[in-house]
Amino acid sequence: MTEKISKSIINFKALVAVAFTISLILFSESGFSAAVEGLDTWWKIVFPALLPFFIIAEILMGLGVVHFLGVLLEPLMKPLFKVPGVGAFALAMGLASGYPIGAKITAQLRREQLCTQAEGERLISFTNTADPLFMVGAVAVGMFARPELGLVLALAHYLSCLAVGFIMRFYNPSTNDQTTVAQENNTASNIINRAFKKLYQAQREDGRSFGQLLGDAIKEAVNTLLLIGGFIIFFSVLTQILADIGFTKLLSILLSIILKPLGIKKTMILPLVGGLFEITNGSNLASQAAAPLNQQLVITSGVIAWSGLSVHAQVMTMINGTDLRIKPYLWARVLHGFLASIITYLLVGPANILGSQLLQPVTFSPQYLNVKINYLGYISQISFGILIILTASILLSLIMHLIKRITVISFHYFG
Repeated sequence: MTEKISKSIINFKALVAVAFTISLILFSESGFSAAVEGLDTWWKIVFPALLPFFIIAEILMGLGVVHFLGVLLEPLMKPLFKVPGVGAFALAMGLASGYPIGAKITAQLRREQLCTQAEGERLISFTNTADPLFMVGAVAVGMFARPELGLVLALAHYLSCLAVGFIMRFYNPSTNDQTTVAQENNTASNIINRAFKKLYQAQREDGRSFGQLLGDAIKEAVNTLLLIGGFIIFFSVLTQILADIGFTKLLSILLSIILKPLGIKKTMILPLVGGLFEITNGSNLASQAAAPLNQQLVITSGVIAWSGLSVHAQVMTMINGTDLRIKPYLWARVLHGFLASIITYLLVGPANILGSQLLQPVTFSPQYLNVKINYLGYISQISFGILIILTASILLSLIMHLIKRITVISFHYFG
């Protein structure tokens, strides 16, 4: 029976591949246009935005700085998210830099045995997020022409992201969820000494000179971004081909039956379908739909949190070669999408914080690629943001560690 199902799956995959190839030949012109648009998106936005952070992440891992931060942030990350302290680095980079750097860092942590399988699966579920440049610059300014909407989208996205992380702490797979590999004794009194000890140990184990480390970091970053570019172009073409053959329209009809009782306008179905495959296309379609702004924002927020099959494929590639499973990540994306939509509704619905224009259809929506963005300024701002996040996290973690030490000492002497 199992062999029969396996053969059916193989036949289905082959049939889909052949059908896509034939469709690509029949609709070659629109497919080429979609490929050019995907390439433009990757070259103008994704490549310059992510390259510096991919490089610096590799360097910080090689120099042992991430290991150092892991010890300092253990008292914060363990109680809140049930992940090791090094997870804070993945979280900070993911929040500031966007897809798929959180997944890449998490996979690297697992490869270096800095987290267990269960911890890695928890971590990847809430560290792979959208970046502020996309939500504020591309979506709020470029698509909606309303800069103030960026705060709403970002707030809903990051609050729901942290909520997903907290919920995922209760995720316990069937495999043994042992403590973090190579974890130091957390009962030691001097957390600073343990952090520096971990830093020196990591540098000795790495053994590369800074020149070699820099070269390896650049090579790895460029190779990863080329891979991401391939995914972006492929899914741009795939989305366009599905629209040309009528699959998107069919899926829209099915979704309209499901969403009609919720009062969502039929014009919002197409953005949902587009967002199912690709985040940028879905967000842009939502901004152009003839619907109340509150519905546009709710759908857009859900699409951004879901992130699209294109990003999911990138994540699958990032975790390839590890024992991290994609299923918990996908369920977390569904949860993230629902929570982000609900929080967005609460922010722009009953609260009505954006005024009476929430009920007005948006008629002006320039293409996001035409928005001029100062990438150097953006990179400087999010670099500063990463420092702020990490510094605040370290201070909070040290305070929690100090409180725990005082509690232990007090119990020892007065208990």
